[in-house]
Amino acid sequence: MWLCVTLLAVAWAVAWLLRDRRTLPTVTDKHVFITGCDSGFGNLLARRLARRGYRVLAACLTPQGAQSLGDSAGGHLRTTLLDVTRSDSIQRAVEWVKEEVGEKGLFGLVNNAGIASPMGPTEWMDMEDFRRVMAVNAFGAIEVTLRLLPLLKRARGRVVNTSSVLGRVSANGGGYCVSKFCIEAFSDSLRRDMRHFGVKVSVVEPGFFRTNATELGPLEEALRQRWERLEPGTRSSYGEHFLPQYLKVQRLLLSLLCDKDLAKVTWCMEHALRAQHPRSRYSAGWDAKLLWLPASYLPSALVDLALALLLPKPAQSVP
Repeated sequence: MWLCVTLLAVAWAVAWLLRDRRTLPTVTDKHVFITGCDSGFGNLLARRLARRGYRVLAACLTPQGAQSLGDSAGGHLRTTLLDVTRSDSIQRAVEWVKEEVGEKGLFGLVNNAGIASPMGPTEWMDMEDFRRVMAVNAFGAIEVTLRLLPLLKRARGRVVNTSSVLGRVSANGGGYCVSKFCIEAFSDSLRRDMRHFGVKVSVVEPGFFRTNATELGPLEEALRQRWERLEPGTRSSYGEHFLPQYLKVQRLLLSLLCDKDLAKVTWCMEHALRAQHPRSRYSAGWDAKLLWLPASYLPSALVDLALALLLPKPAQSVP
């Protein structure tokens, strides 16, 4: 019996691997629109896809980012400006995409634009902190997708949403984890709805990588600002020791976990665009596969205990 089970498992694994490696015959006629291309994953992906023959439409937040990308990239790459928090900017970008793709439609949309700061204890945040991050990471991606769905349906295309391992395990407070949980849910519902029209939807869940979002300076400065604006009673409940210790743990985690190889993430995005049968989810980075993904399946009590042992305790914490 066990021999039969083993043989079936091996056969299934081989069949899955062969299916996973099947790719589209050509990409030279395929337009891909990528948001957040000023730096990081989006910048690298835009340059890699252009070299591979895609017709890349790269959206940047700043003119400097657009010019730098346009000057450094080879192949067919065009840039535009886009602020995903503004509906008028999204509409201008959509009209530009329509002109670029014509009747063929849009083959690929990669929602990559995102911010992380501020991140820290939930009580230190205010509503504007949550709104700012949600506006970029969640609502911006959703609005861009909704506006481009007619073009994606016409080309029977692909949507690739950039989430995070923190969309599976909410390891800290602030809007970042909330926004990534939102993207996970949006991707699942969109994938099920769009399968009827031949549009495939994937979500990429990177671990910790060395990008602008994980730069220690801005993260620490944002946290210090929120500490300074706390009410005296709230600050005393945490104690003056809490902030230095919290920052120490943050530095340690980022130094240990942050991977410099951004290509691990862009490979997942490329596979979701090029594979005949893209995966629903991609985990990028060793910490995503070995730490965060397994932790997401553990009982919440165990994850809570691990984080409680790692993070400092407030002065007035209950025994």
